[in-house]
Amino acid sequence: MSILKLIRWKNLVMIGMVQLLVKYAFLEPLGASVRLDTTGIIILILATMCIAAAGNIINDIYDVETDFVNKPNKLIVGKTITEKAAYNWFLIFNIVGVGLGSYLSHVVNKSAFFSLFVITSALLYMYATYLKQTVFFGNLVIAILVGLSVLIVGFFELIPSMNHLNRDTQLAFFKVIFHYSLFAFAINLIREIVKDIEDFKGDSKASIQTFPVRFGIKKATHFVFILTLILALIIVIYVNEILYKNIIAVLYFLIFIIGPLVYVAIKLLTTKTKKDLHQVSNLLKIIMLFGMLSLLLYKYILI
Repeated sequence: MSILKLIRWKNLVMIGMVQLLVKYAFLEPLGASVRLDTTGIIILILATMCIAAAGNIINDIYDVETDFVNKPNKLIVGKTITEKAAYNWFLIFNIVGVGLGSYLSHVVNKSAFFSLFVITSALLYMYATYLKQTVFFGNLVIAILVGLSVLIVGFFELIPSMNHLNRDTQLAFFKVIFHYSLFAFAINLIREIVKDIEDFKGDSKASIQTFPVRFGIKKATHFVFILTLILALIIVIYVNEILYKNIIAVLYFLIFIIGPLVYVAIKLLTTKTKKDLHQVSNLLKIIMLFGMLSLLLYKYILI
C-alpha cells in the first residue's frame, strides 16, 4: 500500500481514464481515423502512468524536509519506504515508461514521438530537483505536462493516420483535444499554486521560493482568484459561442464546471486554514474530472 500512496495511484487512474475518454468517448464514436488499437492505447496509458509515477516518487524524495512540516502524517519516504528503495522504484518506473513510449513510437512509425516521453521524464526530474524552487515556473511546467497527458492521445491517434484526404477532419479533432488539454493545463496551474499556498509553512522554512513564499499568501491568493475567474469567463464564452444550441450541454457546463469555478474563486477569498485550501484543491480536481467527462457529450448531443 505504501508504494501505491507514493505513486499517487488515484491521480494515475485519472490520467488513464482521461486518455480512455479521449479515444472511446470522442475519437472513435465520431469516426475519427485512429491509429491505436486496444493494446496500443493500453501501452500509451501505461507509459504515461509510469512516467507520472516516477515523477511523483522523485518529487517525494526531494520533498522530505518540507513534507515533514506540511504533512507529517502523509510522509512516506524515510518512514514506510526507505529513500534508496524509493529511488529504485523511480528508476524502474522511468525505464518502463520510456521503454513503452519508445516501442509505441515505432509501432505508429513516428519515432520522433519518443522524445515526448524523454522530455517529460527529464522535466519531472528537473522540477523535483530545481524547478520547484523557482517562482511560478515550476507550477507552469507541471501544468504543461498535465495538459500534455491529454494531448498525447491526439499525437498517437490522429497524426499517424493523417493524409491529404482527411487532413482537415483530423486537425478538427486534434483542435478539440487541444482545447481540453488547455483546460487541464489551466485547472492544474491554479491547483498547483493553491497547493503552494497550503504548503507555505514548510516551503518557507526550507527557503523554497514558491509564488506564495516570494510574494506572500495574500497576493498569491488574489492571483489564483483572478486566474480562476478568467478561466470561468473563457468557458462561458466557449459555451455561448459553441454550445448555445444544446441546452443539456449548456446546463452541464454551468452546473459542473462554471458554477464550481466561481465557487472556488469565492472560497479562495474566505479560506483561513490548510483544511479550507485542501478542500479547494480537491474541488479543482473534481472540476477537471467533470470537464473531461464532458467529452461524452460529443456523441450524444453535439452531433
